[in-house]
Amino acid sequence: MEILKVENLSKIYGEGGTKVVALDDVSFSVEKGEFVAIVGASGSGKSTLLHLIGGVDRPTSGKVFIDGKDIYKFSDDQLAIFRRRQVGLIYQFYNLIPILNVEENILLPLNLDNRDVDKKTLDELVSVLGLKDRRHHLPNELSRTDNNKEHQ
Repeated sequence: MEILKVENLSKIYGEGGTKVVALDDVSFSVEKGEFVAIVGASGSGKSTLLHLIGGVDRPTSGKVFIDGKDIYKFSDDQLAIFRRRQVGLIYQFYNLIPILNVEENILLPLNLDNRDVDKKTLDELVSVLGLKDRRHHLPNELSRTDNNKEHQ
């Protein structure tokens, strides 16, 4: 079963002398259960491709189908809901909300959708992420290697 289909996807930034072709006529598909890696040199379009697949940016031309739906036929509001409910992008610089703690950052999409929290699932997720004892820490407190500072 095909879960992702990219057809003739292109993204161009700027015009004339400042024109940059970030993505040029890319097509591929991914089947359910298939593992895919996007690799390439710096500046080759990897992030642009991920932003287009995830609905973060709109292509200059081409289509992205997820579960058979052309995501660029969605309105901006529908695209925001799609991203919140169906896409998970983890950035190298993770873009957590700095004034929200770990638990609040995890729960933000559910809260925006007015959905109930499954405490057991939340506990499992925090544990799997290795953040069980840090769930009430702010993002800028997560990179500390000396955990003893909290207990002084």
